[in-house]
Amino acid sequence: MTAPIRVAVIDDHAIVREGLRTVLDTTHGFEIVGEGASVADAIATAASAHPDVLVLDITMPDGSGLQAIPEVIERSPATRVLMLSVHENLEYVLESIRAGAHGYLRKDSSPAELRAAVHAIHGGALSLSPDVARQVTAALADTSSPDPEPTPQLLTRREREVIVLVAQGLANKEIAAKLGISRRTVEAHRDSLSRKLGIRTAAGLTRFCMKHGLLTG
Repeated sequence: MTAPIRVAVIDDHAIVREGLRTVLDTTHGFEIVGEGASVADAIATAASAHPDVLVLDITMPDGSGLQAIPEVIERSPATRVLMLSVHENLEYVLESIRAGAHGYLRKDSSPAELRAAVHAIHGGALSLSPDVARQVTAALADTSSPDPEPTPQLLTRREREVIVLVAQGLANKEIAAKLGISRRTVEAHRDSLSRKLGIRTAAGLTRFCMKHGLLTG
């Protein structure tokens, strides 16, 4: 029997959280392992529950969910983040993806679309609402406004540690031992680095470190 997908839901409206619990119930192959109503709750839930997928709102009382994404990934690298928001502005979408989110869904999506999105990002895919996906596709096709080059500011503290050790020639097993984390966690950090920087080789990561002075000091 397939294990359920462990999900945490973070939204400042109790009625929304109740709806999410109903949509993502055990009969559909999910298990709710945590919930909260703030950025602080998102970070704490990631650290304690380590969900497979964290469904996260953008607008919350103590700040933006965008601020929580790097911290969530820092504390639970294997957790994949699905933004669920009323906002469909392209900048919100791009900022979410740059911060490390694995999907972006509008709150007017159907229950079936939400379940499909959670399954998709749990399986390693990027999932976007159809309208959002069309906006992203159009933006990518507009070569007159290219995205800015990635910088070290996109990276969490742990990701910086990992990329430097990769640049120094250490293998994943050696990095795990040096940092006191599991090999799986190292692999999750490297996956995040590849996604944020668009670099998939050790040589490319080394060039990035050299270009931005990460190997000095």
